[in-house]
Amino acid sequence: MKSTRSASRELRLSQTTVWHVLRRWLVYKPHHLQLLQALRANDKVKRVEFCDRMPKNMEDELFLLRVIFSDETTFHLSGKVNRHNVRIWGLQNPHVTLERVRDSPKVNVFCAVSLTEVYGHFSFDENTVTGVTYLRMLQNWLVLQMNEDSGDYIFQQDGAPPHWHLIIRCFLNESLPQRWIGRMGNEDLALQFWPPRSPDLTPCDFFLWGFVKDEVYVPPLPQI
Repeated sequence: MKSTRSASRELRLSQTTVWHVLRRWLVYKPHHLQLLQALRANDKVKRVEFCDRMPKNMEDELFLLRVIFSDETTFHLSGKVNRHNVRIWGLQNPHVTLERVRDSPKVNVFCAVSLTEVYGHFSFDENTVTGVTYLRMLQNWLVLQMNEDSGDYIFQQDGAPPHWHLIIRCFLNESLPQRWIGRMGNEDLALQFWPPRSPDLTPCDFFLWGFVKDEVYVPPLPQI
């Protein structure tokens, strides 16, 4: 859990010697740390409560048929990809370097998915999605479309800060009482709370954004 430079100073050995001991004698390999969102004391309890309640909801065969999952993502015009959603699979390390353009223009995009419908995409005009801009999208676009398709649906959103805004919860409590899933939902008129600082659990994260970004960021064909 320390650098080879620090170990060489403490042991009074050259850094090269430390490397030889680690790599050749001990056959250790360096591993990069994975940065994760810090969890609070009660987060694990809330996750367990969520996992206990969801199967009970799913006892109703129509439950999952009614759920509309939603999520946002960011597309950088420079082609920068969110490292959280990117993996490179192979037998060997490709040693790929991704150049990053600082403060590059970006577009925040929202989409929602049900078993039979895809709602979107919706591109926010602002660089940052706030509670006000998110509410405007719900009122003027998403809820109108969902109501046209079906009057009996359950809307899911995760625990992103704009979703947690008081005006959003008030709007959903009034428009979709007992028909929305989200952060702080258990203290409102929601059907189910979404655990805070939760891992990505929706079809949007596992399938939709990965597929779309593969298409958007496809490398250009070589010039002949």
